[in-house]
Amino acid sequence: MITIAIVGPESTGKSTLAQTLATYYGTVSVPEYSREFLTDLGRPYRQEDLLTIAKGQLESEKIYRKRANERLILDTDLFVIKVWSEFKYGNCDPFILQLLQMNLADFYLLTSPDIPYEDDPLRESPNDRGRLFDIYHQELVEANVSFKVVQGSPEYRLRQSIKAISEVI
Repeated sequence: MITIAIVGPESTGKSTLAQTLATYYGTVSVPEYSREFLTDLGRPYRQEDLLTIAKGQLESEKIYRKRANERLILDTDLFVIKVWSEFKYGNCDPFILQLLQMNLADFYLLTSPDIPYEDDPLRESPNDRGRLFDIYHQELVEANVSFKVVQGSPEYRLRQSIKAISEVI
């Protein structure tokens, strides 16, 4: 099974792209586990909660993998948790880093912050999307993973993604 992970700053169209790609390929999209976790938390999250979120994300991937066809679309992956932890707290739990290395996707789509920001109670950094995008880009390069930056309208992002996936996988 091929895994395609969508990563990038908040409010850059990751969920929309994940859902449209899943529809296009007739498969499933694994939702971002942190949304469920944070909505039910009942208190401000702490850095140590990120490990719980990482484990929950991987568990969700296992569950959805059973329902997927040849491709599994990830609305996010552990790169997002790593980048966010380092951005917000200055470091990342070593176990999250280990889990990331053991669970790299086959291909990554990095969403550009070139679309309007949509406010959401779980989002924290509307003014840092450009800086975070640069961090994601650098992290993907340093990890030596296959990825494509997607930008523009949702329709254009979908076309770019399908083209890139067909060229790589």
